[in-house]
Amino acid sequence: MKSLLASWQLWALLSASFAALTAIFAKVGVENVDSDFATFVRTIVILLALAAILAATGKFQAPGLVSARTYFFLVLSGLATGASWICYFRALKLGDAARVAPIDKLSVVLVAVFAVVFLGERLSGPNWLGIVFIGAGAVLVAYKA
Repeated sequence: MKSLLASWQLWALLSASFAALTAIFAKVGVENVDSDFATFVRTIVILLALAAILAATGKFQAPGLVSARTYFFLVLSGLATGASWICYFRALKLGDAARVAPIDKLSVVLVAVFAVVFLGERLSGPNWLGIVFIGAGAVLVAYKA
């Protein structure tokens, strides 16, 4: 069981499952409110939940022990996350969840490209083929005939 909890595949699958639920819950949640307000409420819930998890597990770190570089990139990540959430909730307000979510998941394609360009990661031929399939699949699922 311990090795299962240390598996990145398990956590990635759980992430995908929760992301799917996020789309469904958010689509219903934005029906009668402004999408930016909905994002604000979601952010407060996440903040409180993470504070509770850190308190319960004793994993809170002293802010002074974190490097300036780490803070810089975490702030950039937070800003990108906030921008993503605002755009995602606006898209859900305007479109069908079954079409919005696949386009949002084009982030998988972009992560692969950015990881190669900016992080120097290497992908094999089959990896790139999978990226092409993900991109094509997202477009096909989002296509409204």
